[in-house]
Amino acid sequence: MRTATRPGRTRIWDRFAASDPGLLRLMAGLRTVGAIALTLAVLALLGAGKTQLVAGSISAMAATFAIKEKQQRKQAVTLALGLVVALAAMSLGALLSTHVVAGDLFFLALIFAAVYSRRFGDRGTALGLIGFQVYFVSLFVGAGVSGLPGLCGTLVVAFVCSALVRFVVVPETPERVLRRLRAAFRARLAQLVSAQIELLDAGPDRVEKALEEVRRHTARLHESAMMIQGRLAEGTSDSATAALVQRRIADAEIAAERLGVLILTARSAERPDTLTLHLPNAPVPAASDRLTAQDGTTATLRRDLEALRLLVLRPVAEDRGTGVAHVRNRLLGYRDEENLPRASAAVQDVFRGIGETGRSVLGLRLALDGPQDESDDTPSTARSREELDAEDVAIARAEEDKEDTHDRTGWKRPTTRTAVQVSVGSALAIIGGEFLSSQRWYWAVLTCWVVFLNTASTGEILVKGYRRLLGTVLGVVAGALLASLVGSHTWTAFALVLVFIFAMFFTAPLSYALMSFFVTAMLGLLYTLLHTYSTGVLVLRIEETALGATCGVIAAALVLPVNTDRRTDELLATVLKRLGEVTGAAVDQLSGGPAIELLDKARDLDTALDDLRSSTQPLTHPITPLRARRETVRYLVALLETCAYHARSLAATAELLPYSKTVAADPRLKGAGRRIAHNIDVLVARVEDDDTEGVAETGPSLASMLETHRPGLPRHDRVTDRVLRHLQRLDEGVIGLARPLGVPVSTPANTASRGPAA
Repeated sequence: MRTATRPGRTRIWDRFAASDPGLLRLMAGLRTVGAIALTLAVLALLGAGKTQLVAGSISAMAATFAIKEKQQRKQAVTLALGLVVALAAMSLGALLSTHVVAGDLFFLALIFAAVYSRRFGDRGTALGLIGFQVYFVSLFVGAGVSGLPGLCGTLVVAFVCSALVRFVVVPETPERVLRRLRAAFRARLAQLVSAQIELLDAGPDRVEKALEEVRRHTARLHESAMMIQGRLAEGTSDSATAALVQRRIADAEIAAERLGVLILTARSAERPDTLTLHLPNAPVPAASDRLTAQDGTTATLRRDLEALRLLVLRPVAEDRGTGVAHVRNRLLGYRDEENLPRASAAVQDVFRGIGETGRSVLGLRLALDGPQDESDDTPSTARSREELDAEDVAIARAEEDKEDTHDRTGWKRPTTRTAVQVSVGSALAIIGGEFLSSQRWYWAVLTCWVVFLNTASTGEILVKGYRRLLGTVLGVVAGALLASLVGSHTWTAFALVLVFIFAMFFTAPLSYALMSFFVTAMLGLLYTLLHTYSTGVLVLRIEETALGATCGVIAAALVLPVNTDRRTDELLATVLKRLGEVTGAAVDQLSGGPAIELLDKARDLDTALDDLRSSTQPLTHPITPLRARRETVRYLVALLETCAYHARSLAATAELLPYSKTVAADPRLKGAGRRIAHNIDVLVARVEDDDTEGVAETGPSLASMLETHRPGLPRHDRVTDRVLRHLQRLDEGVIGLARPLGVPVSTPANTASRGPAA
């Protein structure tokens, strides 16, 4: 019974770990709740009143969630400085409580400073947030001069308890986070393979849903890879180890995504565009009869996909016996054309894709788990190990020779505009809030402040304000119900507060509206504890929230505005430039040029694309009235994701050149990439309005250009075929981008009539 339930528990935990990569949300919630609970326990032992309990709980929450630095030493310094800032903010809040005008002016100055301090990195952001939050606490509890010593003592207790929980009770180091992120990547990789199996088996009535699951799990795998990328520098012992893990993660991600494309191709009557895997609600390609549920080849394919999933999840410690080695050897043999079934070329490509993915999983296991038993290796497995070992040596040598040219000032971005906007919006919120309530006006200011966090355009602020208002309305209903049930049961109320705080932090990255719901429900309980609860107070909370969101939107629209179109155009130009850099560098290296850090460039492209995807949310939101524009933006982003996939694949293939026995440089590829580079430059010029006369060029397929460019050279091999397919799809994707961007497309008169279908 015990052995039967253990795998079940393991599967449940793997699913949870995959849903919360690195357990970042779980640990953030536990740290915050632990800090608040410990603070309440200490204050209760000291005989503190309800006002101090409420102030201590909010201060402990602020001291915990504000600090985002990864190294514990830096966290400790920021926490110590934060206590100083908190004491100053509480003292000034109490001293200015009887001076309305002076207090309001100081609050505005504090808001400006808190936002402006973000330019100084994580520490500046944390100190600004702590200062603002503690001053807000002084307004919330009605701090006065007489109660200042007790409140200052409460702050000291809250910060000390936060430190104890952070560094002793729930310690968090970059190494532990990275270890959990790697486990989450494996779990998500296994989930993607499972989704691909479902796509293989799906009937006509289920294929659309199965394809959507493949899209979702592909995006989740990419998210995990990007999170690992952000933690490598602090979570690994040296730069060579970081580069090796980065390479293996990138290999596995690219191979798994390509495997999904190959499965979709094999079960389609015509070769589908890669865009199908990136565009939501894209038409499902017509099914072919190449793969059927009763077909023996399909059964073998399903068996090998299940075996691949087993290799992903199987711990190295359990690799005893010959069973796992036999499975691994069989999958890797497909790379050498061993035991390929008699089937169509598309189906055989799927088996080869399984072999390539198996090779990336082997590399992942070697990088994360160390050396493994090689006694049962076949020649194909031994060859894969030799290739991986050669790559490891080359990566280590490159890291030894590489100079640190990282731009350490890149995070110092101008924040003056946002600081001025928030200050103006807060001034409007103070004035309007005073008309609504002279006692609760600060809720409008808080909303105005919050809607500017992590936003960069008027559209983003509008969407965030709408979500906060929706969550607040629902939270008011829940708060009213809970307040009537809790009554005067103090510790029951505090227990529910802790539950809501955990839920708030756990759901914050998933849904801002849901987070706002838990915040408002929690505040209803806090008002109950302070004996200031009434239905009118919660209704006022809705009014103040609506006012604060409106003031934020007005300030963003009228004061140094950054409209959504302008922001999107800037990010789109950045993505296109990064795409051109990755493609150009990969083609140069594939043509025999010098080796450079291609995966770093590919990750820069991914980061820029993530920023663009976030900035387009106002344009793709379900409530937007511009339906046609929404579909165009979604199509544009999906095309860019498709182009990024092909660029990543080219970069990964190019990085094999210095030490691979199967990939060789082909100087003819340089000419094949020139048209793509030209077209990307034209698109960038159009987006930046530098050139409105540029024309994107089409012509014969890149494969035909390559074959006719140097007639005396032999025809390209299978690896070059793959490179050409990526280049061809990239060429088509760039031409597809030209049309929604208004760039004319021209086919030269002296080229063949055959051209790519965008």
